Amino acid sequence: MNKAELIDSLAQRVGLGKKQVEDLLDAFENTVITTLKVGGEVTLTGFGTFMSKRREARMGVNPQKPTEKIQIPAVTVPKFKAGKTLKDALKSGT
Repeated sequence: MNKAELIDSLAQRVGLGKKQVEDLLDAFENTVITTLKVGGEVTLTGFGTFMSKRREARMGVNPQKPTEKIQIPAVTVPKFKAGKTLKDALKSGT
């Protein structure tokens, strides 16, 4: 499911216009991104938690020249931890 399909599905489920749902989804995305940038977490109880994690710098191997070592810089990456309700729904197939 892509973003347009998600917007269509949500608009039908909640009875709002597609533009309203798109604006709401964009606001959600921006809020999550802004919160993660400052090191915070966004928790949707039962669904899951969005968080950011710092991956430290490390040595790696150049995939084009396997004998060559390269320095991989430190980076902050997004992480999602699924909540119990989401895990249980996927286990039971409902």
